[in-house]
Amino acid sequence: MSDAYVECLVKAKTSLLGKFFRVLLTTLTVILVLAIFVLPPLMIFEMIGAILCGVGAYFVNLFTNLEYEYLYLDKELVVDKIMAKTRRKRIATYQLDRVEILAPIKSYHLDNYKNRSAKVKDYSIGEELKPDKRFVMFYEGGEKILLSPSEELIKIMKNVAPRKIFSD
Repeated sequence: MSDAYVECLVKAKTSLLGKFFRVLLTTLTVILVLAIFVLPPLMIFEMIGAILCGVGAYFVNLFTNLEYEYLYLDKELVVDKIMAKTRRKRIATYQLDRVEILAPIKSYHLDNYKNRSAKVKDYSIGEELKPDKRFVMFYEGGEKILLSPSEELIKIMKNVAPRKIFSD
């Protein structure tokens, strides 16, 4: 039994549209709250608008400020999604003995898997950097998982399953 324990936390890139809506709704909330004092006859409509924009800004912030945490313990990789650094949700648990391959996204080891149709799940940083540090994991049952693990996590997993894990 492997007693290795590794945690890896990566921040997902916020889309441009998400940033736009976050700024727009926050600005609208502030303007509507200030308008309550300037235009008292329309106070009820401004208050309802401010509350709706404020709630919208909260939820847009919650779903655009994402982090993924990878936990490896005892041949098991757990992926958690952390929303706005306040809520944690377990997304998936992967058994290492059911992994077909884990390799860098541009690795030649993935050539045999290029034409395979699989359900894609992206738990990575969400953008291509230079050099690209994202990894692709094909999991039993037709899942293709994109990850951005640390070198330490890859090293520990490679010690357990050296013929399935590649770091090129």
